[in-house]
Amino acid sequence: MPAYVVGHKIPDSDSIASAIALSYLKTSIGEPTVPARLGELSPETLFLLERFGFEQPELKTSYAGEEIYIVDHSDKVQGPDDIDEATILGIIDHHKLGDITTSTPLEIWVRPVGCTNTIIKMMYDFHNVAIPKEIAGLMMGAILSDTVIFKSPTCTTADIKCVEALADIAGIEDYKAFGMEMFTVKSAVLGTPIRDLVLRDFKDFNMGGKKVGIGQLEVLDLSIFDAMKDDLQADIATLKAEGERHSVMLLLTDIMKEGSEVLVVSDDNDLTLNAYGKATTDGKVWLDGVLSRKKQVVPPLQDSLA
Repeated sequence: MPAYVVGHKIPDSDSIASAIALSYLKTSIGEPTVPARLGELSPETLFLLERFGFEQPELKTSYAGEEIYIVDHSDKVQGPDDIDEATILGIIDHHKLGDITTSTPLEIWVRPVGCTNTIIKMMYDFHNVAIPKEIAGLMMGAILSDTVIFKSPTCTTADIKCVEALADIAGIEDYKAFGMEMFTVKSAVLGTPIRDLVLRDFKDFNMGGKKVGIGQLEVLDLSIFDAMKDDLQADIATLKAEGERHSVMLLLTDIMKEGSEVLVVSDDNDLTLNAYGKATTDGKVWLDGVLSRKKQVVPPLQDSLA
């Protein structure tokens, strides 16, 4: 029986590309694995899969009795609901270390870089395995997505060097132009159901025993949300109640202005004031320079709720 490689719930491009790339690597070194996903894919991820000729990984939500590699997260709340009944063979991630524990030794590659695929590129180099052209393109796209084409404060020299190397393998001459094409797809939100937008890139976190949901929508021009902000605000309030969450935040990120307007519904009226030093007005606050949920949003919020 092969093992599975799976990312987090509501998978993004990094989660899916990581599953595919790690599965190929592990299989190549004699450890058969297959990629899987926990949810439906975003337009950006579907664009990348189609561009480089991949089918969607298998949709699989139960892993009881299975052997699995976890990619792009290490928080229980973001993984399979029955993760405690699976055997975790390894964790490859670029976020904070979460609360997943194991009863047996495991392989761990955790690095403070902008994307899990940057780490997987290091793993290919370590094992001296050549990266196929199509997988290289997929990995490159994931890194450009997660680092917001190198604008994110999470971006490191390692991410940039990996994109350059992967673009060369994939035959992409202008990777920044490719990144803009990808973000144009990501910015196409008109006509999409409001709940689908809220959940497009959404993660739950356990912060001091409080369940906090944080979503993010990255676009080239924030004005695209002008006519739908009230509906987005109403839906995150509904989502908060449905999931018995302490707070729900939705980052509307303008990658050109390099900042985020944050929509907030919380049990704590001073949530953003305590975490970021800026109070909300009518449930909204602009955070200049904030592009990264992982580095700029989660840590101060977690500290304030501890």
